[in-house]
Amino acid sequence: MDGGAGPSLFPLHRCKTLHLVRHAQGIHNIEGDKNYKAYLSPEYFDAQLTPLGWQQVDNLRKHVHGSGLSKRIDLVITSPLLRTLQTAVGVFGGEGYTDGMDVLPLMVANAGNSGRAAISSLNCPPVVAVELCREHYGVHPCDKRRNISDYQFLFPAIDFSLIENDEDILGNSDIRETKEEVGARGLKFMNWLWTRKEKEIAIVTHSGFLFHTLSSFGNDCHPLVRREISKRFANCELRSMVIVDRSMTGSDASTTDYPGKIPAGLDLPSDVVDEEKLEKEGPDSGFT
Repeated sequence: MDGGAGPSLFPLHRCKTLHLVRHAQGIHNIEGDKNYKAYLSPEYFDAQLTPLGWQQVDNLRKHVHGSGLSKRIDLVITSPLLRTLQTAVGVFGGEGYTDGMDVLPLMVANAGNSGRAAISSLNCPPVVAVELCREHYGVHPCDKRRNISDYQFLFPAIDFSLIENDEDILGNSDIRETKEEVGARGLKFMNWLWTRKEKEIAIVTHSGFLFHTLSSFGNDCHPLVRREISKRFANCELRSMVIVDRSMTGSDASTTDYPGKIPAGLDLPSDVVDEEKLEKEGPDSGFT
C-alpha cells in the first residue's frame, strides 16, 4: 500500500526509535520571549538552565523512569551547548554521584552555576556530544559554545570525541545560519544516525533545529500527522518517533528475523501449487 492514505509497513531492522527532547528553560528564554533582541546580549553566552529549567528536567526524568523509557534507551546524543548538556545528564543520567566512586561523573557539582549535586554515569546509557544537532550557527551569543576542554571538566563522562575543534569555530560566525541551512544540516544528522548501531536513541537539542529538521518530514502523511511531527517543541518536551531507512543507508542485519526451514524440508505453499497448476492447465481447464 503506497501513499499516506493507509498504514505503511517496513522491516524492523530498517527502523530506529528516536526520543526527541528540547532543552529545558535557559536564562536566554526568559528575556528572549519578551524581546527577540535579547538573544543578541553577550550576557546570555552559552546560556545555562534556570532554576525553573531544572524543575522541568526533574519532572521529565520522573516521566522517563516511570514509563520505563530509561531502560530502553541505548544512547543519548546531545548538542554540545551548556543548556543541552545539563538537560541530557539531568534527564537520562544516573543517580547521585559520591566521591570515591570508580567511575567518572556525568556532571560535576554546580556545573554551570547550577547549584546541583554531581550526577553519576552508573546505570545509564552513554552520552555523546554531536555538533550537527546544535541550534543555528552564528551571531547569537546564547547559541555559541565554550571550548570543549572546558566542558570536559564539567561533564567528565560525556564523550566529546566526535567534535573536531576545541574552539567554537562554527558558532563564532558573524552570519546567522538560515533556516534552510539548518534543515539541510538536520537531514545530514538524520542520515548520520544510520551509521550508529543503536536502535533506540534519545536526542537532546534545540527548538530551531528540531522545527526546521522535522519540517522536511511527513509530506506523505495526513496533514494532522504532519503537524504532529513538525510542531514547535516546548521547553523540556519529549516526543517519540520512528525513522525509517527507505534508501538502504543502514547495513545492519536484523537481530530478530529467523530464516526458517531448519532443518530443511519440503514446504511448497498451497497457493503456489494452485498458481502453477493454473498456468500448466490453462485458464479454461475448469480448475478453481
